[in-house]
Amino acid sequence: MDGERLQKVLAAAGVGSRRVCDQLIAEGRVTVNGKTAILGTRVDPQTAVIHVDGTRIPTRAEHVVLAFHKPRGVASAMTDQKGLPCVGDYVADRPERVFHVGRLDVDTEGLLLLTNDGELANRIAHPSHGVSKTYVATVRGRVDPGLRARLRKPVELDDGPVNVDASRIVAVEDERSVVEVSLHEGRNRIVRRLFDTLDHPVQRLVRTKVGPVRLRGLAPGELREITGKELQALYTEVGL
Repeated sequence: MDGERLQKVLAAAGVGSRRVCDQLIAEGRVTVNGKTAILGTRVDPQTAVIHVDGTRIPTRAEHVVLAFHKPRGVASAMTDQKGLPCVGDYVADRPERVFHVGRLDVDTEGLLLLTNDGELANRIAHPSHGVSKTYVATVRGRVDPGLRARLRKPVELDDGPVNVDASRIVAVEDERSVVEVSLHEGRNRIVRRLFDTLDHPVQRLVRTKVGPVRLRGLAPGELREITGKELQALYTEVGL
């Protein structure tokens, strides 16, 4: 018989023990390629699309997803022709050949995902899949409560309107304010241009979240591998 036993594949993916996985299959909570699995099902983990209770279970062992805290001053590139430090410098010793998902401009720091799964990268980056990115912006000047009302409506930029999914005023001081915004746009320097239009230029910008993945205490320059439920949630969010 071709393939591996489904419960073995699920257990290897971290769903639970083989006994627990057997029970999930028996209860009809597991699908393979869109069809409800049964006990005894065998699958090819390289090609099978497996869900448990609607959550995607990644099973290709060669795929890796990394969370990276890009420092300010580092280029979002695997190599940089201008001699700037770049993302590629931080993963040069890894066995996998990974690439960054989207970009953060040189002056922006925070969460950048890296992966060797091209389809996952395309879906995270493309706005049609609606993956939200959250930023914390330190901006010039004292923002007023009316800012959030303005952000509930499209803000017109020179290349078209931008829609903010959610916003929160974190802190307000006389000379600066801190505002959190979430949006699924990926246009160049979109957050900086948004606040320029609102007359509150950005002084510091940190991306803290991409979909379900959070920066989660990573220091600048640090990496962590995304695994388990966090990885499953990421694949599920992009529809894979």
